[in-house]
Amino acid sequence: RNCSRRRKREGGSVLAKRIKDTDYLVISARIKAMETGLLTRERMEQVLEARTDEEALKILQDCGYPELDAADPEAMDAALARAREETLSDLADGTPDPRYMDVFKLKYDYHNVKALLKAEAMETGADHMLMDMGRIPASELAEALRSGDLDGLPPMLASAAAEAREVLQTTRDPQLCDIVLDRWFYRDMDAVAVETGSAFLRGYVRSQIDAANLRTLVRTIRMGKNEEFLRGVLFEGGEIPLDGILAVSAARGGGLTELYAPTPFAPAAEAGSQALQGGPLTEFEKLCDNVVGEYLAGAQFVPFGEAPLVGYLAARETEYTNLRILLMGRAAGISPEIIRSRLRASYA
Repeated sequence: RNCSRRRKREGGSVLAKRIKDTDYLVISARIKAMETGLLTRERMEQVLEARTDEEALKILQDCGYPELDAADPEAMDAALARAREETLSDLADGTPDPRYMDVFKLKYDYHNVKALLKAEAMETGADHMLMDMGRIPASELAEALRSGDLDGLPPMLASAAAEAREVLQTTRDPQLCDIVLDRWFYRDMDAVAVETGSAFLRGYVRSQIDAANLRTLVRTIRMGKNEEFLRGVLFEGGEIPLDGILAVSAARGGGLTELYAPTPFAPAAEAGSQALQGGPLTEFEKLCDNVVGEYLAGAQFVPFGEAPLVGYLAARETEYTNLRILLMGRAAGISPEIIRSRLRASYA
């Protein structure tokens, strides 16, 4: 708890200072150098076309990755988690405003709350599910939930945990618990973005919320759920008006492409419309993610400031997703063409 309270005091001192783009000169230069190690489309093709697993792993090791064994998905995920943690730790000290790092740490806090509450409900341990990459050490978060003393947690996370616990205890429905926490997660991320004053970061968060809402719209229609159900699972803070999304739901998909036509999500909405006719969701979900990747590509053209930092961290997140798709696909004997079609767009 002392750690959390110290973080709040340190955060306050950062807020008191006016941070300028030029404060990012050093870390922006460092990121430009680190970008050379990203898994480019060319390198992904080399992994995809490698004749042996050993050859594929050698390419990844040249990019700084440890040995990744797709035959042991749990060990591979742990290795990717360590790589993710190293990236966040590596850049943390040189970032003038830690809130930009927090945007990428938030999801681990909320993941850990989900794991802890479900383990509590099932009267089992959660240690094997926890990821120590959030703003709050997993052990500290576990103790706060165990004791019920949430005062030392960031306010939104504390409110989220309290509401989710109440929902889970009342309904015994883990899906409803997840919905509560997901809503708080996006609300928290949006609040951090607004506080920084960064238009680029706010745009990144909004694009993620819009992508999540579009995926939710198509999935709920396919599941036969009505607009009232959808209203309870949509996230606020995006660019696409929720009333418009609900109207598409009420029309069972009618007007989907028209709603998204003026936005970067037009191709994803078209694929979503096809998915509602029985087509696969894979291409649709990939196109939703690609919109976020394409937005981040703009960071490449910013010489310094927070945009290169946000863009790089997000590019790394996409890279971890693509690595898993590549290696699991190869291990399962999926054809290169199908694996290639599932890879997410990144600016690398």
